[in-house]
Amino acid sequence: MNTENLIIVGKLGSSYGIRGWLRVFSFTEDPDSLFDYKPWYILRAGKWQEVEVESFKPHNQDTIVKLKGIDDRDEANLLTNYEIYVNAQDLPDLDEGDFYWKDLIGCKVVTINGYDLGQVTDLMETGSNDVLVVKANLKDAFGAKERLIPFVEEQFIKYVDLSTKQITVDWDPAF
Repeated sequence: MNTENLIIVGKLGSSYGIRGWLRVFSFTEDPDSLFDYKPWYILRAGKWQEVEVESFKPHNQDTIVKLKGIDDRDEANLLTNYEIYVNAQDLPDLDEGDFYWKDLIGCKVVTINGYDLGQVTDLMETGSNDVLVVKANLKDAFGAKERLIPFVEEQFIKYVDLSTKQITVDWDPAF
């Protein structure tokens, strides 16, 4: 199995009830779309394991899931806190100008004047917009270790080139 295309899309939570159900937390924009992707994989004791969704349903503010072969609370408890992965190739194609976070991580970030701000190491969701977490280069002229740049296209994000893994921003390096 090729595991280099696997990306994290959610996490298994605590068990629910006595019949092997688990709470599930989706990291997808539309939480229910987590169930559109099959199969799921978890990394258990250093080995990739495929898990099959038997059923799922909303419960209060949560969603609960029944995995095939997990039939009691004890078995479900053993899966608590495992991250859920799917094959990135199974994700839908995006509209022009939309990006998956996984594609932005690792990109070099430069200002419109050519100053190298560093590399995207993570993204954060703030409610109003996503934020690039940019790890500054070791000898950053402004002494920055990390920069948080709002992913607001046109205002701050001028151009994203995934082929060269570079993001051009209108951003003051001293900030």
